[in-house]
Amino acid sequence: MASSPTSRLALVAVGGNALIRSKQEESLRQQYDAVSQTAEHVVSLIGAGWRVVLTHGNGPQVGFILRRSEIAEGEVPIVPLDFAVGDTQGAIGFMFQNALGNVLRKRGLKTAVVALVTQTVVSADDAAFNAPDKPIGTLMARSDAERLAAKLGWRIAEDSGRGWRRVVASPRPLRVVESPIIRQLLDQEVLVVACGGGGIAVVEHADGSLHSVEAVIDKDRASALLAIELNADLLLIPTGVERVAIHFGTPQQRWLDKLALEEAEQLLREGQFGAGSMGPKVEAMLTYLRQRPGGRGLITTPEAIGHALQGETGTHFLSSV
Repeated sequence: MASSPTSRLALVAVGGNALIRSKQEESLRQQYDAVSQTAEHVVSLIGAGWRVVLTHGNGPQVGFILRRSEIAEGEVPIVPLDFAVGDTQGAIGFMFQNALGNVLRKRGLKTAVVALVTQTVVSADDAAFNAPDKPIGTLMARSDAERLAAKLGWRIAEDSGRGWRRVVASPRPLRVVESPIIRQLLDQEVLVVACGGGGIAVVEHADGSLHSVEAVIDKDRASALLAIELNADLLLIPTGVERVAIHFGTPQQRWLDKLALEEAEQLLREGQFGAGSMGPKVEAMLTYLRQRPGGRGLITTPEAIGHALQGETGTHFLSSV
């Protein structure tokens, strides 16, 4: 049966890498196949009576757009980063809208699906704009990077000795512009795909106008913010492991079933969660629970979502245990 406006709300934050199962499966058709697999598990939430907002990453996909743009330099105009994020919201949003709709129809569920282009407000004074450190685009020789930097106003940096890349700011998200519209759609029993790639970064001016900026918003941070704004009951981050671990990859590795807010904060301070992997996901959980103490967080694989919601697996985040 379709969900009702009074049913529980889950925000599901899918990573952009989840759309690419291997280096040999990067085509758009293959990405769609991966989305279709994820859709099967997400729709199970609808069947269990949840309302759902789905957010998604876009790192690899933006990289592909920028690479195509660089290759075509001189033939067609370079695609700015903010427009590339918008492009991915459309393409990935279509994949999820189509795949989710097909699964819903197959299961006899009448929930509608819509993908919404989403803007996220950031501060023009955010310190990240003075020290951009988020690498994007292609690795290239220093001479090529310097030529493009001079031509296009890019900032560049060496990336771990592998070559040179463009670097951009990753400011903190302040507000999701479309969250009131998302709330209205949820009340009409619509499954909403939103906040792709963290949202298109925009700066709000004194007159209320919004102007996009070339920046990357962390998808997990934006998802936590949207979950707070929508008063979501559950923040669910599907990832590549069924549970979160401490001492990962060592003989002392231990899988975690539950984490209270204070314990998770302590483990994060100790560096137990990798800065480029599990760390941002745990940070998102903490941000969400601080503002939504009655909510809960869950990290698990897409395939294990159903069992995790029954408490049989996954790592569950709570204000207190």
